Order: sequence, then C-alpha cells, then structure tokens
Amino acid sequence: MSDQRKKAKRKRFRRGRAHRRIRGKVVGKGERPRLSVFKSRRYIYAQVIDDRKNETLAFASSLEPSLKEELEGTGNKAAARLVGRTVAERARDKGIEQVVFDRGGYVYHGKIKELAEGAREEGLEF
Repeated sequence: MSDQRKKAKRKRFRRGRAHRRIRGKVVGKGERPRLSVFKSRRYIYAQVIDDRKNETLAFASSLEPSLKEELEGTGNKAAARLVGRTVAERARDKGIEQVVFDRGGYVYHGKIKELAEGAREEGLEF
C-alpha cells in the first residue's frame, strides 16, 4: 500500500473516532436540534436533526441546483458559507432559533468554520 493511501486511511479512521466521540456528547433535542455537517471532496452538506424523533427538520447542500447557480465551485469556502446561510434560513422558517453544532469529526477550520459562520449570519444560535 502506498504512503498516500496509508495517510488517507489514517485520516478517515481518526475522523471516524472523533465523530463517534462527539456524537456521544452532542444530542439534538426538540427545542435545540443538532446541526450536522458532512463534506465530501466535491460537495458540502448540512442538516438540522431532531434526534429524539429521528427526523430531519431542514437540509441544504452545495449539490442543489438553486445553490449551484450562485457558486463558482461547490466544494470551497464560499459554498460552505452559502450552505450554512441556506440551512439556517430553512430552519428559522420552521421556528428553530437555536441548534447544537455537530462538526462531524472534522476540525473546526476552513469550510466547517465558514458553514458555521454563515448559519450565525442568518440568525441561528449555537
């Protein structure tokens, strides 16, 4: 196995371990649901989840055609900020003001930070 593949495997393992540790502590309740983030190499996704009812309350991703039109790229910081603003707007339309932020095992830096700041700009409180 090449060094690059070993490094990628270690990185995925470390993220998975961090994500499990975070999910042990972060629970989305009815009055304060969880804002969960996932990023692939090409897109970024965010959803507001009520863990007690096991349902998604709001969702946004850079894969959506309406957001793709406004973006130059779908996996950059600008896309992350727009996804954050969009998911916050959709959550506020459903009466959600406060959320618990689940960074999904990713480091709070770059795209994850931009998504969180975009959600805060739209009035969502963490």
